[in-house]
Amino acid sequence: MSDMADDAKQKENIEKLAIKVLGLARDTVVVNMRFLDIAAAALKLIPMDGLNGMATDSLAIYYDPKWVLETYEAEPNMIARTYLHMMLHLIFFHSFQYDKVDKVYWSFACDAAVENTILSLGLNEVRIKKDAEIEARIKILKKQVDSLTAEKLYKHLRINELSEAGKIEWHLLFNRDEHKFWEPKTEVVIMKEQWVKISERVKADLKSFTKARGGNEELLFNLKEATRERHDYGEILKRFTVLGEDMRINDDEFDYIFYNYGLTHFGNMPLVEPLEYKDSDKIRDFVIAIDTSASCRGEIVENFLKKTFDILKDSESFFTKVNIHIIQCDTEIRDDKKITDRDELKEYFKSIKLKGFGGTDFRPVFDHVDELIKKKELQKLKGLIYFSDGFGIFPERMPSYEVMFAFLEGEDIPALPPWAMKVVLSEDSLIIF
Repeated sequence: MSDMADDAKQKENIEKLAIKVLGLARDTVVVNMRFLDIAAAALKLIPMDGLNGMATDSLAIYYDPKWVLETYEAEPNMIARTYLHMMLHLIFFHSFQYDKVDKVYWSFACDAAVENTILSLGLNEVRIKKDAEIEARIKILKKQVDSLTAEKLYKHLRINELSEAGKIEWHLLFNRDEHKFWEPKTEVVIMKEQWVKISERVKADLKSFTKARGGNEELLFNLKEATRERHDYGEILKRFTVLGEDMRINDDEFDYIFYNYGLTHFGNMPLVEPLEYKDSDKIRDFVIAIDTSASCRGEIVENFLKKTFDILKDSESFFTKVNIHIIQCDTEIRDDKKITDRDELKEYFKSIKLKGFGGTDFRPVFDHVDELIKKKELQKLKGLIYFSDGFGIFPERMPSYEVMFAFLEGEDIPALPPWAMKVVLSEDSLIIF
């Protein structure tokens, strides 16, 4: 019995000491970066024996008390470094995208982005023994990737996959915390809204802090990227759905009481038959226009079309038959491909051939669409999406259908006519994970 009491007392002492070490680590971070105080305050500490490290799920920081003490003894700065590393994951929203990506490469990308940000801060209090080696690797990465955000690094790693030895090296260099609690849970989804507010607050505080001190440009850039408004291309496509009759049983408007009554009392004679159609919001008549001028990069255009296909191929987006026109145009119409069902759409995207590469004039597409409407080729056209990367000549007259211009982020965006909607898509948002 005394041995059990001794073990319990020892465990209690270890947890108390670990809490003190974690308190020192948190204070080290907040004293040097007071704009992170709200992020630090949002996380409670929960001991977890056997974790052999630290982890977070946006609700709390989980820690192995024994690991904390052993690590602190071996390298005191490592605990503060890990604490800061986890807070940056959260204010950059890294954990909230874990279910949408390749988990291994997303973890690698997030860790490298955070470590690059930490080193850019120049804080001696969180420097560790490996930093010279990490800085050398980051220097190489900066030559390969234009900005070391998690999204950019993820894209780079998906294209340039690591060998098994490379994965081990990357993990040893950049990883500080366990990511196993990043798997989505209901309460974590709710917490994302809270972390959006925290990140916006940190960004606001950081701007004034940076003016006084400087040296936080990398952190501010990552925060701006994390909190930047992003457009869901799938939601954009929903703007162009039309209400129509879908040939399937409409359970919402069918009365099973009368149906069963008829079968029971009159033999095989239901009193009401099920309706064989249901009004649905689905894509029927739709136009996708592609600017194929010389300034448009073929890879980006193809990604846009493939992303569109990835959304449209969902069975809930299609009528049995559709009427989609994919039009390529620079200064004149170069191609108009009509799609009537999923199979044709699939075949089209197997062998996309871009045509044009001259100047940019938007007018021929609208003239062409007006002609299709006049010929009754397009009878229920809800809208047109025009993907372009810059300036062109717009039609003077407002079309009879909705128009949205989709531009690529980072390009010069022209002033649009008052009747045209605008959406700016990031290159990353066109990646099909």
